[in-house]
Amino acid sequence: MTAIKVIAVIALAVGIYFLCRGVLFLLSRKGSKLNKSQWWEYLTKRNLGRKCLLAIPGIVLYFMLYGVFDRGSAVLIWFHKVVLIYLICVFLIIANSILLTFLDLYSHTDKNKTHPLKGLIQGLQVILYFVAGIIIIAILLDKSPTVLLTGLGASAAVLMLVFKDSILGFVSGVQLSQNNMIRIGDWIQMPDGSANGTVLEITLNTVKVRNWDNTISTIPPYTLISSTFKNWRGMAESDGRRVDKRIFLDLCSLEFCTEDMIADIRKNVPLMADYTIGHEGSHMEYSMPTNSQLYRIYIERYLRRHPIVAQNLDLIIAQREPTQFGVPIEVYFFLSDKVWAEYESIQSDIFDHLLAMAPAFGLRLYQLPLQN
Repeated sequence: MTAIKVIAVIALAVGIYFLCRGVLFLLSRKGSKLNKSQWWEYLTKRNLGRKCLLAIPGIVLYFMLYGVFDRGSAVLIWFHKVVLIYLICVFLIIANSILLTFLDLYSHTDKNKTHPLKGLIQGLQVILYFVAGIIIIAILLDKSPTVLLTGLGASAAVLMLVFKDSILGFVSGVQLSQNNMIRIGDWIQMPDGSANGTVLEITLNTVKVRNWDNTISTIPPYTLISSTFKNWRGMAESDGRRVDKRIFLDLCSLEFCTEDMIADIRKNVPLMADYTIGHEGSHMEYSMPTNSQLYRIYIERYLRRHPIVAQNLDLIIAQREPTQFGVPIEVYFFLSDKVWAEYESIQSDIFDHLLAMAPAFGLRLYQLPLQN
């Protein structure tokens, strides 16, 4: 007879659950305004409504079992333990869905790029699972959760060892976010070559990076804190992307210009047509310039007139210390086009032009002689 009552109570609880589920379905179909809202879309995605309804059978069973068993009976206590464990699991599922729904909403905001919360949400999930596990064990053992937590203090070292990666990841994620060291969408480069690409995701234990060759790298957040890495965000947010290259001239081709040489350069190189001795600086006023000096002046004039060169940033043309490979002319400037493909194409075109113009100034580019 008792078994029949238990089955009837369970059937009633399940029936109430399906009745409430049907009502929820009708409300969601009728609520057209709700269906259009973004938060309702994410609640539906995580099935939060259905998961909340899972608590109804447990609540019904918990109270209706008093009508089947005598108060204080061992069977009633056992059934209540089972129902309580079920309700704890349901509430854990609901809390997890609420956290994920909030994360879905937050992920579509601009703040997510600067302060991603996925690592924090995962940390809260770990805490929820840990607390739920302690409560379930306390119910099974008829002990207070505080007693169990006190007993766990002695094994804190073991727990820290077990959850070491999660603890380090959580702390590192907070440091990365608070110090604004990394954001979703940043291009980062590790010195060991383990990652060189765009940050896709920052979680409790990993930072996911899509490399330049479309491979995916996962890096522990602690690695970014404990070692160095390069973040290209500053370049992306600035007005230009740096170009720093050197043109090596044959030392034997450097010479003082004569009046005839300067006249030829004015005639053959349009950008130098208005050049006069001392025009580019008083330090050259009383001496004949070298062809290397004129070449540096031409490079600067050419870059000052180039439409893609960022004129508000540094532009430096300087001769460096001669080496066994010739005399290096350092060409340092910034391009306003920072997109990788266009940047490489434009700077290649610029240096093709500069290399091809060197003979117009009587200069030879250095090249190692062929060895037989």
